[in-house]
This record gives sequence, structure tokens and C-alpha cells, in this order.
Amino acid sequence: MTRVIHTGDTHIGYQQYHSPDRRQDFLAAFEQVVTDAIDEDVDAVVHAGDLYHDRRPELPDLLGTLSALRRLDDADIPFLAIVGNHESTRGGQWLDLFERLGLATRLGDDPALVGDVAFYGLDHVPRSRRDELDYQFEPHDAPHAALVGHGLFTPFAHADWETETVLEESNVEFDAVLLGDNHVADVTTVDDTWVTYCGSTERASASERDPRGYNFVTFEDDTVDIRHRTLETRPFAFITVDLAEGEGIERVRQRVREFDLEDAVAIVELTGDGESVTPAAVETFAVEQGALVARVTDRREVDTEAEQLADVSFADPDDAVNDRLREMGLSSAALDVDETVRASKTADSNVRDEVRERVTTLLSDDPNALVAADDGAESSAGDSGQADDNADESEAVEDEDNPESVDSETVETESEDDSPPEQPKAAQDSSLGDFA
Repeated sequence: MTRVIHTGDTHIGYQQYHSPDRRQDFLAAFEQVVTDAIDEDVDAVVHAGDLYHDRRPELPDLLGTLSALRRLDDADIPFLAIVGNHESTRGGQWLDLFERLGLATRLGDDPALVGDVAFYGLDHVPRSRRDELDYQFEPHDAPHAALVGHGLFTPFAHADWETETVLEESNVEFDAVLLGDNHVADVTTVDDTWVTYCGSTERASASERDPRGYNFVTFEDDTVDIRHRTLETRPFAFITVDLAEGEGIERVRQRVREFDLEDAVAIVELTGDGESVTPAAVETFAVEQGALVARVTDRREVDTEAEQLADVSFADPDDAVNDRLREMGLSSAALDVDETVRASKTADSNVRDEVRERVTTLLSDDPNALVAADDGAESSAGDSGQADDNADESEAVEDEDNPESVDSETVETESEDDSPPEQPKAAQDSSLGDFA
């Protein structure tokens, strides 16, 4: 019998709502998974990608991850993982560094044996490069086999990657496919093979209302048992206020008082035919009631002389910008520059020099780095995919993370770069020289 924790989409380093406390929450959720793994004395922790929220995690995020991985190592619990679209770099991956330190195993074509299970890995691969995949793996002689992948696979919602094709073309017969990328936990069977998403470990978007968690997977005899477990994360208060005619801010305040907002994230949605309400006033009141942060979405139709009827969302101004950038079909390099300009981690006084340095580096690596993406439909201001030194800057960027929602709040989970791998069919060894 082999027992593992299947987790993913931890998005360590995501400073949601520009809150340092929320940034810490994502690391804390991963630490909870590690604690549970040690308490349960599992045989391994299997991570299905997007350990980090973006490809340039800051030092506290790296140190926090190293501390958690050392705890697993001290407990003799291996950490097996693949690279997701958010964290991928153009050269060596952070996962490669952890592997060099003896704290992780990067899954790929070769089987990683844990107990009586052979684990394989399939890093995230952009749609435009998937026709190159042959799904050929090194054979194994273990009683069970599992493939760990990152992407939106059938038959789940918003899928663009056919699980049936993977299973049919693979030379290895898998008992289970353990997936990441979709933040919704789910499980089904495809051609008699268990296929499951573990979901995210923290709410990366206000649309993620269900509790967060991970999968506890047991391989025994001829069976695979998959059970979802929840994590205790920061509470979100989802407050809908239906304003009748003549009702306004006082009704909103009355409704907000009905919720325990102590250290919670308050998500307030306004509907109905009531008076105009200033979102800032609602957010301020919610914080006064104890909320860590508050965001307001006004779903009402607002009639102006200059604009047609529209839904106005104040959940995060960056969402609207990311939406527009996704439509523009920019190159990965252009998105890299956008990240430098808008990222909170770059001080305003340093933006000019940082942009100059980034553009110089990008053009020296590839004179066509700033050429627009060929396929705007696959381009996004957010997601980062697999990496390749030559194709990185011009590869289309996919907006496929967190399909739990298709509205503007979805882009809160996005990172900045998407590029194909040199050998997209599986993870590979690579130089640690480029983590930029």
C-alpha cells in the first residue's frame, strides 16, 4: 500500500489584493499540507504544478518553501513535483534548484518509485506545442503507475487537453492521473483510469467559494482510493446586498454588520435598483468592522451619457488591465516589461532603469523578442507556461488558470509569462543559470 498527498496550485508569493497578509496566507496553506503529510506519515507529497504564483518569487517565498521542504526531508517524505505555467522560467526551473539541494524530485519521463507506485511527470505545455508530444515514457515494473500533469484536461470544465489522447498514446498504462491547474477539486474516470484535480490550497480568486484543500490518494492491490481533504484557510465573507429602490449605503452597512468579518476578506456584491453607492465607502466600513481587506463589485446596470449599460467591478483595478492586455496578443517579452512596470515588487523610482535593463537583455537574447504573439486567442497578460530559450519570447501565452470563474476576477490568479519547453513531453534536466 502506498499513501500520498496530491496537492498543487499553491501559488506561493501571490500578494492578493496587494495585502502582505494574503501573501503569507498562501505560504501558510502549503505549510499546512506539509504538516498534514508529516502527521499522517505519508509515503510522498506529490505537487501538480504552480508551486509559485510567478516565475520570480521573492526571497521570503523561497526561504519559506525551503523551510517546508526541509521539514519533509527530515521526516523522510519525498517531494515529487512538476512545473506549472505560472512558475516556469526561460532556463532552469526553481524545482531544479530544490532537486539539486536534495529536497525534491522533478518528475518526467523516467519513473520515480515510491512504495509500489511509479510516478511520471508532464510539465505544463502550451496548446500550440502539444502536437509535438508523443507521451513515451521509460517502462517500469511497479504494481501501479501515476502520471502527474498540469493543464486543463478533459472531461472537466474549460478543458483544452484531451486526457483520452494522453492515455491512448502513452506506452505506460496509468492507474491514476493527478492533475493541477484547475482550482476546482474533482475526480472522475477516463478509460478506466482515475483522473483527478486536487484544487488550490488557497482562494486565488473571489470566485473560489468552496473550501480549499488537497487529495489523499491510496494505492492498494487493484484499487486507487482518492479522498479530498479541506484546509483551514483565511475566511472569506461573501456578502450580497440587493438594494431596493430608495436604499443605499445604510442598507449596505446593515447587511455587512450581519457577518463576522474579524480578519476575513470581505467580498461585497451590490445588486438591485437602489441608490448609487461609493465602493470606497463600503470597503472602509468593512475594514472598520474587522475585515483584513474588502472588495466591492457593483452588478447593477449604470446608465451614463457616455457609455452603454455595463457591469462595473471594483474588485481589483489590475483585473481590467490584465483583461485588456490579454486581448492585445502581446509577446511574452512585452508582457515581461508590463510586469516590471506594474508589479508591486518594483519600486517606482527603479522602474525606468529596470525596464531599460529588461529590454536590453531580451533583445540581446532574441532580436524578435518584442514581436507580437502570432495567436492573440492564446495570449494573456497573466499565465506563464513552459520555457525554451529560443521560443520563449514569441510563444503565445495561455489564459487557462483557475477556470472556476470566467469573469474579471479570474485574472487574479495569473502570472506573467508563457513559453514552451525544449522537450515538452516531460520534465528534463536544465541549467540553473537563469531564474530571471
